[in-house]
Amino acid sequence: MQPIDLLIHNTSQAITCAGPGPRRGAAMREVGALPGGAVAVRGGRIVAVGPEGELRQRFEAAAELDAEGCAVLPGLVDPHTHVVYAGDRVGEFERRIAGVSYQEIMAEGGGIAATARATRAASVEELAAATRRRLDQMLRLGTTTAEAKSGYGLETAAELRQLEATAALDSSHPIDLVPTFLGAHALPPEYAGRADAYVELVVEEMLPAAARWYAGSPFAAAGVPMFVDVFCERGAFDVAQSRRVLEAARARGLPLKAHVDEFSELGGLAMALELGAVSVDHLDATGPEGIALLAASSAVGVVIPTVPFNLGGTHFADARAMIDRGAAIALTTDINPGSAPCPSLPLAMAIACRYQRLLPGEALIAATLNAAHAVGLGERVGSLEPGKQADIIVLDTPDWRHLAYEFGGNLVRHVLKRGELVTA
Repeated sequence: MQPIDLLIHNTSQAITCAGPGPRRGAAMREVGALPGGAVAVRGGRIVAVGPEGELRQRFEAAAELDAEGCAVLPGLVDPHTHVVYAGDRVGEFERRIAGVSYQEIMAEGGGIAATARATRAASVEELAAATRRRLDQMLRLGTTTAEAKSGYGLETAAELRQLEATAALDSSHPIDLVPTFLGAHALPPEYAGRADAYVELVVEEMLPAAARWYAGSPFAAAGVPMFVDVFCERGAFDVAQSRRVLEAARARGLPLKAHVDEFSELGGLAMALELGAVSVDHLDATGPEGIALLAASSAVGVVIPTVPFNLGGTHFADARAMIDRGAAIALTTDINPGSAPCPSLPLAMAIACRYQRLLPGEALIAATLNAAHAVGLGERVGSLEPGKQADIIVLDTPDWRHLAYEFGGNLVRHVLKRGELVTA
């Protein structure tokens, strides 16, 4: 018998979400349920998933985890977050309830610019301390890997401090983080009316500094990518400006993402897909032609149900049509202080099922395997398969579909990261 470190047993079902990925179309419904399945772990990685009896014949475990008749799933992957920031925007929350729009608040110097002021004033240590509490919440709710954007500095030194805080948290917190440079997130007040000049700063100073930082970072050493993102939207950056940022990033060999079609279709989706973006995110305003382009591309469409929900809107990205056309879709919380102060991927799944008509299986694949591919880690995380990291959650229910069926609580009983129990 082969020695292993851990055997997770006595499950109602092991939900593997196994690849290949990213999944598309009808394949997004296939969650790979193994009734009574067990998981064998050695050296922080999964070595086998299968019937408990078979695994007990093959392996001798140093320790066992009794799932007590509950479901076991891969750890959730959050592919689009702004989790590293200082301050909050609870005052803006009240104003929006009173009828002031998100765009109006941005035009008055609020929104992203308000968080930028607080973030610029924070040290790396202060940013990490503020963010750690949010990561703790995400971990308890089942997230084991998350992308983390800069974009609240809007100046070189502050953007680098956000990236430094991301690296510090990645090395000290159980959640694995994937960095994204988002210097072109909004126009800072000192560049009001001079968007082209700010884009010049991003391309000629900020992006090279971020690339140098990444080259010497633990992320590069571990083979974890750093993405470059841009907010292509009215009030932020137009298509030509966004193209310039992404082309500069591509010339440096950095993978691309893009915020597109959140409020309006400007043509940013087609531009980002043309440049080979790994993911295109938001897509609330994407129409049939854009959906067809996405479906024909290799990109993952990251839809964000928490934003329209938080803003009190009734229009969500047409994820149902995207899946039916054959696009690869992922789900995210977009956790941030303004448009989505939400740490819960299960809640994002619940909203997506109700308002975007995703089936529970599609929502789960979107929050695991497809999300992992959206952050360039599809070969490491996002499913229960031999060779992948043993990032695993044990639910407090025998039927995994309750993760999307119920909302407002937390059905995650245990979280394991690389085979180690990180929540009780």
